[in-house]
Amino acid sequence: MRRLVLRTLCALLCATSTLSAKQRLTDYVDPFIGSGGHGHVFVGACVPFGFVTTGPTQMTDGWDWCSGYHQSDNTIRGFGQLHLSGTGCADLGDVSLMPVVGDVRMQKGDTTDMQTGFYSTYSHDREYCEPGYYAVFLERYGVWARMTATQRVAFQQYVYPEGADARVVIDLENGIGWNKSTDCELRRLNDSTVVGHRFSRGWAPRRQLYFVIRFTRPMKRWQVSARDSVVAGDAIQSPRSYGLAYFDTSNDTVVGVKVALSAVSVENAMANLTTELPGSDFTQTRQAALQAWDDALNRIKATLSTERERRIFYTSLYHTMIHPTLYNDCNGDYRGMDGEVKQGADFQNYTTFSLWDTYRGTHPLFSLICPERQHDFASSLVNASKEQGFLPIWPLMSSETGCMVGSPAVPVLADLCMKGFVDDIPTAYAAIKQSLGQSFRGLKYLNSIGYVPCDKVRESVSISLENYVAYAGAARVARLLGQTADAGRYDSLSRCYAKLYDATTGFFRGRRLDGSFRPGEFNPGYQTEDFTEGTPWQYLWLVPHDVAGLIRLVGGRETFETRLDSLFLASSDLGPNANPDISGLVGQYAHGNEPSHHVVYLYNYIGKQWRTAEWVRRILREFYADAPDGLCGNEDAGQMSAWYVLSAMGFYPVDPMGGCFVIGSPVVEEATLNVGNGRTFRVIVRGNDERHIYVKSVRLNGKPYDKTYIDFADIQRGGTLEFQMTDRPSDFGTDESTWPQNNPTVLR
Repeated sequence: MRRLVLRTLCALLCATSTLSAKQRLTDYVDPFIGSGGHGHVFVGACVPFGFVTTGPTQMTDGWDWCSGYHQSDNTIRGFGQLHLSGTGCADLGDVSLMPVVGDVRMQKGDTTDMQTGFYSTYSHDREYCEPGYYAVFLERYGVWARMTATQRVAFQQYVYPEGADARVVIDLENGIGWNKSTDCELRRLNDSTVVGHRFSRGWAPRRQLYFVIRFTRPMKRWQVSARDSVVAGDAIQSPRSYGLAYFDTSNDTVVGVKVALSAVSVENAMANLTTELPGSDFTQTRQAALQAWDDALNRIKATLSTERERRIFYTSLYHTMIHPTLYNDCNGDYRGMDGEVKQGADFQNYTTFSLWDTYRGTHPLFSLICPERQHDFASSLVNASKEQGFLPIWPLMSSETGCMVGSPAVPVLADLCMKGFVDDIPTAYAAIKQSLGQSFRGLKYLNSIGYVPCDKVRESVSISLENYVAYAGAARVARLLGQTADAGRYDSLSRCYAKLYDATTGFFRGRRLDGSFRPGEFNPGYQTEDFTEGTPWQYLWLVPHDVAGLIRLVGGRETFETRLDSLFLASSDLGPNANPDISGLVGQYAHGNEPSHHVVYLYNYIGKQWRTAEWVRRILREFYADAPDGLCGNEDAGQMSAWYVLSAMGFYPVDPMGGCFVIGSPVVEEATLNVGNGRTFRVIVRGNDERHIYVKSVRLNGKPYDKTYIDFADIQRGGTLEFQMTDRPSDFGTDESTWPQNNPTVLR
């Protein structure tokens, strides 16, 4: 009901809109899902994978405000042009604009202070968001603020009270979280245009941003300030730069403002503005953004049985397409990871790769539904490695944050090589070798003794396990190129996980340089310094590249099954030092954090596909909801949602490299994937409901199909996968020849 009221309210506010009344897939998207709890999703306006993410930045500055927004808050201090979505670290919020009425004094002290700043309260009842559009009523000033975007330009529009003393504050000092300005410039170019730059440091240690701000009508007056002193003239250069643009609203209460961004120069920002948004038709721009999202969502046309499931599915698909973000100008220029300008690139450069999270499911999903972007994703990673000397870990704008552990770009790049999305595999392989040959982040020890010693490096077990996945990817790419010696070496390193397995306890444990395991009390349910955002229980399963080897290591299939069952029955007490990222718990299974995401699909590897079906359905039902707290953990740039989208269609990649998608229990009634080149892959599910969760039989292109996995090549060439569901466990997947570990694609 609230959603219907908001749509009606927004329709009245945008009376000139000509948006089609035809049902769109965007109608099922609720951007507020995940804006409460620990979801950390972006709420605002953007286009798919666009550079600009324009939206509100609230007053509060805490962990649950990593995107600048949380549903529990009712204050806004400005509308920044860049935001993160779902991350566990905070940054961006640059070039914040705020429409105000009356005298706004930039007093000495914090301008965002509740008593002296230019914040406003608002009510969620007068707030609206849909893909590509955001609107809110600022109670303090009686102003409606609404915004939309192109790829590189934000378009905001403010509706003031008639005759109000209307002003727009331009805040270059403040960002989100750790984002601190280091050098800023703000100068008036003419009576409707302001230009400048904002250099900053934060989670991204070095960023340069240039902008052009163009109002759709002339300013009545322009003023600049360094927060505690007004500066005469039209320009200011200070980390605390502010500007005030004054407007006459006696006859026209609407003020529009376009903000074009570039990491290269003001001139390029101006060119981006001229190219992408030369006009000033807000409604038309909003329509184009909505159409861009509808086109993107149409990559999967799914039929689900309830409105709730439709909202969750399409909101999840929407969330997967906010990041990575475009990071070049219309002419191809971009600022590289070395801080230098790269001119006229022949590919679209991207940034904001949350690789530790997204290599597991998001990127395999992209390879299915966004094949045309994969060349650019691969080129972005490879060129970044040339610029900084190793493949990205967590790249944000022109900076390496170094966040999380392992070498997570390697599985992504290896997967793209194996799927045929990389034109120059030798160059990609060279980048992989260079990255794995580094001496930092534990690689020195991994390459020499096969594991990271816990008495030398913190989080040693997690670092080791994540890099074993990367080594497996390197081995497979080497094999593609006929580099048999390299393939053998990397394959051997990828199996060194056995060196960290303590048969006495039955878990991976921290091992010292002298070969002994860490002394002292061991509790497998507790997070310790040897693990990254997890416990020994959760990391026991992180061998997705060699599940058969892991089964042998723990004692065989029966023991493996018992251990899997025990994971969900173990105590959820994570110990006194547990990270809040470890959430969405069933026993020690933690769906709110990525290392657990493949675990429920492991039953397929021991002939118990029906157990996978049970757990998939439970997670889909209990850990996703169409509410602000509808995510059980950080969205993490699309990974939490990618798990839902893939699992709802009936499959998920345990091994993230090579294209083996393991069958679970689909909730869609039907789904048609646009897999590129005019081909579609159709999923049909018969006899499906809340009781009929088990797979009875499968047909591929009309023929009986007994495998408990589907290969990427079968999906990519197009066809039909048909499920027949039943209300009780069947013998589907019980024959060993049907198990995923026998997939030759992964083993090649």
